[in-house]
Amino acid sequence: MNDNQHASSAAAHGVVERGPRGRLRRAGVVVASMWARGTGRFALVTLGLWILVSLVSLIWTPRSLWETNGYAVWAQPSADHWLGTDGVGADVFSWLMAGSRIDLVIVMLTVLVALAIGLLLVAAMTSRAAALAHGSVVLIDALISIPTVLIALMLAVPLGASVAVIVLACGFGYGLNLARVARPSAMLAARSMYVESARANGAGAMRVFVTHIVPNIMPTLIVQCSLSAGTAVLAEAGLTYLGVGVPSGVPSWGHSLSTSVRFINIYPLTVLWPGLLVTVVVVALNLFGDALREAADPLTNPRLRGADGRRRR
Repeated sequence: MNDNQHASSAAAHGVVERGPRGRLRRAGVVVASMWARGTGRFALVTLGLWILVSLVSLIWTPRSLWETNGYAVWAQPSADHWLGTDGVGADVFSWLMAGSRIDLVIVMLTVLVALAIGLLLVAAMTSRAAALAHGSVVLIDALISIPTVLIALMLAVPLGASVAVIVLACGFGYGLNLARVARPSAMLAARSMYVESARANGAGAMRVFVTHIVPNIMPTLIVQCSLSAGTAVLAEAGLTYLGVGVPSGVPSWGHSLSTSVRFINIYPLTVLWPGLLVTVVVVALNLFGDALREAADPLTNPRLRGADGRRRR
């Protein structure tokens, strides 16, 4: 992308109405554009239900999580137990409801940690200090080869099995990947004429980064954050199965999978429900990122360009 294209992109992004009303109107156009797409509608409905169920589970579940029935072990779905029971007679549906909020918290914290680490590394790579820029690139290339599972195992030694292990391990690994993917577009923006002009006019490094570089890598950030969110759900299930994720007794989708996978040949339904939930949510998170990237960019969303044009007039 040349400097003229960067200028047109900045102009397209910069024409927005000031104040809360303008931001709300723009957000409404973005949501409406996402809803108009089939994949965006699926993602919004799925993630909305996930958030709703998580909130409801704070105050109500069909059965108490600690209610067990030794006479109803591995029971089939019924009016009393909508999705059946597990190996100790606990209600599967109630545990999946409670687990939804744990996975939601893990996803949100993981994305925040990954975004913070990724932006910090991008800022270092686009720094005018050559030693810092080159050193950060070498550091990313060296650390990105470390598997997330290995990071989790190392963190589990001092922290034990906990949500913090999942968040820190996944956030660190995904943050490195975010910085690596965003580096080309960030470097292109950092070397553009309008960034040099801003620096010549006395803009500081932080202001240049936040005002000019971050908006140019926003599409990449959106996609990478959605991928990180989806992968965090899978990582929670995998790390919990290995014993370094959510501790025993804490409801999560990974915990439901790990406790029932040993009996998949005898009681397949107990594995089906959490596996189906994880699959649907991961697909929805990936589709959400793609739909949001298309809807929030005026260059690819004519409805957003039209709204900006009406405000400008």
